[in-house]
Amino acid sequence: MTDASLLAVSDLHVSYAENREIVTGLWPDHEGDWLLVAGDIGEKVADIEWTLGTLADRFAKVIWSPGNHELWSGGSDPVQLKGVARYQHLVEMCRGLGVVTPEDPYEVWTGAGGPVTIAPLFTLYDYSWRPAGTRTKAEGLAAAHEAGIVCTDEYFLDPSPYPTRDDWCRARVAETERRLAAVEGPTVLVNHWPLRREPTLVLRYPVFAQWCGTDLTADWHTRFNAAAMVYGHLHIPRSTVYDGVPFEEVSVGYPREWQARRKRERWVRTILPAAQQVERA
Repeated sequence: MTDASLLAVSDLHVSYAENREIVTGLWPDHEGDWLLVAGDIGEKVADIEWTLGTLADRFAKVIWSPGNHELWSGGSDPVQLKGVARYQHLVEMCRGLGVVTPEDPYEVWTGAGGPVTIAPLFTLYDYSWRPAGTRTKAEGLAAAHEAGIVCTDEYFLDPSPYPTRDDWCRARVAETERRLAAVEGPTVLVNHWPLRREPTLVLRYPVFAQWCGTDLTADWHTRFNAAAMVYGHLHIPRSTVYDGVPFEEVSVGYPREWQARRKRERWVRTILPAAQQVERA
């Protein structure tokens, strides 16, 4: 276990053949490596199961946090569960594969940089990251429609039985805060959505930030003693630091995005032992 690393990746989007090929090439560097998967594997349960099953067979432990794409319903997926029922179905599927979810006891990484409690989170968003000049959720959504930049969640992410996605978000935040408050010692927080708004300031379309998180989690990285915060969703892979805590955006993204960037030598990011070079935010 001495040489083992805690690795992370997100936004694999395996409905694309090119990205599915990336998954087939993901292997641990050392025996004992753990892999954090921060959401948006795909939209179909079968694709999610194939991906996590493939990775669980290779890595010593796989820990998953859901993204918005896993929660979509109403498309071509034979599994037509919605909202909480869909999420619970995915949790049970993960348990059958030996994959850790936000509903399971937190695991403790004891390799390099440890011991650290690994906390997979599921928080959603509450439209509090509104566009400049807007004061309410309704105004923020109106600005998005006017700009022609509307997240597909508005059509496919059903929050049932919660009335709205922001209601589901607030319930998730309250339950997650309760669990994190009981953790002693350092943590690695893993969430599909960034816990702070600052990472969204580099978005090409700032109006999209309202689907990227919540003000309710803005201090979690300091409150809960984070050694690192791992996220995805933005499809802008980079490393930044807030209040001395590394924030690691570890997404692969869509083929049109990663093919346009400088070629990446590896698709996973090493979280522990800690990376040395980060972009100071």
